[in-house]
Amino acid sequence: MALQGPIPVTFDQVFPHGCYVVGQVEPVKDFDASTGGRFVQSRDKTTGDPVWQVAVMDADPTVKAAGKTVAVKILTHVQPVPPPPLPDSPFTPVEFDHVTVTPYVNGAGRLAYSIKVRAMRAPRTTATTSAKSTSPASAKEAAGKDLAA
Repeated sequence: MALQGPIPVTFDQVFPHGCYVVGQVEPVKDFDASTGGRFVQSRDKTTGDPVWQVAVMDADPTVKAAGKTVAVKILTHVQPVPPPPLPDSPFTPVEFDHVTVTPYVNGAGRLAYSIKVRAMRAPRTTATTSAKSTSPASAKEAAGKDLAA
């Protein structure tokens, strides 16, 4: 089979409505190597890079509450720092680069995905991002204001 290991995908395929940081960036524990109170950080099997983890909330309104929070693993030598939160908001929007997913069967016997990324950053603001977040009503208002000007 041609597909082996992590499957490369785009950020928009995984989080089409975006996502928000809801936890701290923490090192992932290597349970096999950590013994007797000694913490050993997990390393990615493919790249050898240290693995960090951050919890994010999926902004997709159709996702049930129980599935809203997802762990994203970040493969990098330096601890990632989330972007600053939005002004006057408790939410910190975030995007990820070089996203891969690895399907697996979880403990409940259901299909799940491990999400790994190479970088975390603030969302880029582009015309497509603005168009995605603009509601039809506000787009009509904006168009009316442009015509009136």
